[in-house]
Amino acid sequence: MKTLLRTFYARDTVIVAKDLLGKQLVRKVDHKVISGEIIETEAYRYEDDPASHSYVGKTERNQVMFGQVGISYVYFTYGMHYLMNVVAKSHKYKSGAVLIRALSPKLGIKTMKKNRKTNSILNLTNGPAKLAQALQITKKQYGEDLTKISSLFITEGNSVDKRKIISRPRIGIKKGTEMLWNFSLG
Repeated sequence: MKTLLRTFYARDTVIVAKDLLGKQLVRKVDHKVISGEIIETEAYRYEDDPASHSYVGKTERNQVMFGQVGISYVYFTYGMHYLMNVVAKSHKYKSGAVLIRALSPKLGIKTMKKNRKTNSILNLTNGPAKLAQALQITKKQYGEDLTKISSLFITEGNSVDKRKIISRPRIGIKKGTEMLWNFSLG
C-alpha cells in the first residue's frame, strides 16, 4: 500500500476534494484492516467559506486545520457522531480540510457491519458519521498523519474519470450554500 504524499494535500482544498475520489481510506484496528474507496467528499476553506470551522479563526477544536497538510481532523458533532476530515490547503489559504462523506466498502466488511449493527451494505458507509462508526474512527484519530502507514491513512486507489464527478451544494450547512463543493462519483 502506497500512501498519498504530503504534496498531494498541499494544493487548493477544492481540487484535493475532487482528487480524493477513488482513493482508499484505510483503518487498522486490532490487526484487522478495514477500508473503502472514497466516493463523496466536501471541501471547506478559510476566509472565503463561512461554512468552514476555521472561518471564525483558530480554536482548540479546529487548530489542526491551520497546521500541516495530510493530517486528520476528526470532530464530534450533534453530541453523538464523529466526522473525519483531512487537512488540505494551498499556501494561499491559512486553513482548509476535506470532509470524507462516503465510502464504497472494500476490506473488513464483516467488521464494518458489526460496528454499525447492520447487515445492509448500502447503509454501511453512505454518510460521514456512518463511515466513522464503521471504521471505528473517533477523537483518538485526531491529528494522525495520513501520509504514513499507521492506524489511519489514505492510499492510491482507482483512477476516476473527472467528467463523471458530480458537483453540488454541501450537505447540512446554512452558510456558503452557493458553493458547489460537494463532490461524488456519478
